[in-house]
Amino acid sequence: MIALLPILLQTAAVPVAADPAAEVDPRLGECLELASSDPVTAVVRANAWVSANGGAAAHQCLGLAEAGSGRWDRAEAAFVKAALMAQERGASDEANLWMQAGNAALADGQGATALTHLDRAVATGTLSGKALGEVELDRARALVSAGRAEDAAAALSEATRLVPQDPLAWLLSATLARRTDRLEQAASDIALAAALAPEEPSVLLEQGNIAALSGQDDAARASWQKVLSGAPGSPQADVATAQLAALAAARDASTQAGVTPTPAP
Repeated sequence: MIALLPILLQTAAVPVAADPAAEVDPRLGECLELASSDPVTAVVRANAWVSANGGAAAHQCLGLAEAGSGRWDRAEAAFVKAALMAQERGASDEANLWMQAGNAALADGQGATALTHLDRAVATGTLSGKALGEVELDRARALVSAGRAEDAAAALSEATRLVPQDPLAWLLSATLARRTDRLEQAASDIALAAALAPEEPSVLLEQGNIAALSGQDDAARASWQKVLSGAPGSPQADVATAQLAALAAARDASTQAGVTPTPAP
């Protein structure tokens, strides 16, 4: 499955306070924009803000800037510092900061650490609805990384209940179901993901994987071909190319052995 972590972190990092009545420092919006366009300058400015005793917002800005440079360990450290400072003053954005720390840890491949941060976000008791659903989605990714498939499935079930319009939740649920040999659920979940994001390469790739395992070679081939035409040169296209080659090789081997492949229904 493709890595969507940088995109997810940027989405989770949008500086919105958990309390709608709370004010958000406008410099955070500027910081996020600069982190996307010029992360080096963003880091310099964020460090200056931190040095000026800018508090949690300054450390959050530094986390965004470091994330923009792909330095996930530094981003995580900055978000953790911001979360701890928010916790000390009882600020409403503490949960959001732990979420960001968790996403940074996930992007750095630190699943166990990410789970700790995400659990702390839930423990604040300030999350509900979509925000809680997104945390459960992140927790599921961390649990998969930790090899805890059953716990991950439970987190994904909660995520799809809370954010049913998020195609990533259904995609991850489908992928986990496929990996744990629950093909009927995998097919159902990937159909929902495809309905929400029909052109998303990662969804098409997984749709092909599930179809192939279900014996639907033509459907698998069609999904993977859509990845090649819709996202040429992407990591997903590389995987789709390999899958198509493997499918063709298997068909050739069956033909040479005198076995006629079963047509896809």
